Amino acid sequence: MRFLLFFTLLLTACAQVTPLGAASPTASQTASPSPTLTETPTLTPEPSLTPTPTRDYPAQGYGPQNFPNNINPLTGLKVSDISLLERRPLLVKVSNLPRNVRPQWGLSLADQVFEYYTEEGTTRFAAVFYGQNAKQVGPVRSARLFDHHLMNMYKANFAFGSADYRVRALLYNQDYSDRLVIESACPPMCRYEPNGANHLMADTATLTDWINQKRVPGGNGRQNLDGFLFNYTVPAGGQTAKSVFVRYSAAIYNRWDYDPQTQTYLRFAETDNDLSGGANEIYAPLTDRLTNQPIAAENVVILYVTHQYFNRHPEIVDIVLSGPDDAYALRDGQMYHLTWYRNGLDQRLTLVDDQGQPFALKPGITWFEVIGATSQLSGEAPTWRFTFSIP
Repeated sequence: MRFLLFFTLLLTACAQVTPLGAASPTASQTASPSPTLTETPTLTPEPSLTPTPTRDYPAQGYGPQNFPNNINPLTGLKVSDISLLERRPLLVKVSNLPRNVRPQWGLSLADQVFEYYTEEGTTRFAAVFYGQNAKQVGPVRSARLFDHHLMNMYKANFAFGSADYRVRALLYNQDYSDRLVIESACPPMCRYEPNGANHLMADTATLTDWINQKRVPGGNGRQNLDGFLFNYTVPAGGQTAKSVFVRYSAAIYNRWDYDPQTQTYLRFAETDNDLSGGANEIYAPLTDRLTNQPIAAENVVILYVTHQYFNRHPEIVDIVLSGPDDAYALRDGQMYHLTWYRNGLDQRLTLVDDQGQPFALKPGITWFEVIGATSQLSGEAPTWRFTFSIP
């Protein structure tokens, strides 16, 4: 009976379309004082930039539908090995705390990465691998309710390290349950012990082969991943954004700095707790321990999403990824106000500008910062700050 009640509540929450700032149950933040909410600043458009060379890219770009067979619909880039696209994406859950797990393995090779709130002021990453593989991804950690939405969106295989029993009950009672991979034998996921640690790690190619041996409803071939538009041409109407801060709590905060040389945003992660509310934040560049490359993204998208408490002790938060809601996209040193929505549970996010037209991401990697619908945006060009908040 408790499981039936759980599914009824969760499906009801997923079906709701909650406007930005709607009231939800309240709870105090554990790791950070609640920010004072202010009116979201209006971005003043700047003159349009000189378009980036198209690099033989079609003038209309690629997407949001009808991608050619050799174009990755998650990056807008050509792939040298088309067979990589003849499979389901692989979703891998990666740790962000404790800090000694950093730098993580394999994140620079993901097509898209979601950072989102888990509990007690912490975040984790859900990395989507499709157009290329990574020999090691990790440390692999446990699932949360939000991963249910990502599984439906990407029609993915999912590698994770167990979960709370209520989350497991949800995941294993879905039609994608045959595509869930937890630690059982090595391979497909193995323990790795650098410096005495005991990390659970994933090899995306091995995991794909392992899941392909199973009879999965709907098959393991190419899926419809339409939804994103890509173009090198810089959209008009942006506001300069050289540094963008995203603060989840006193224990988790990050910064994205635009690097004109690589034309990407570079990620900097906190190295210590900051109880001052932002005055004493300390950062260091985040790299990939597998590739020794900095974590960089052509696009960073901040998504305002309604967060609701499913359980308070222990804290279990359902992030209702239905929309519509506000979003801000960073690309080419510019920030744009957008709206995001989904047309169905199995659909990717749609990003539209203030005129309702599809927004063009820059071809390449996209990181999504998922924040509460009542979060605060402050600052002015070229420096902006998002402060996470849920009621």
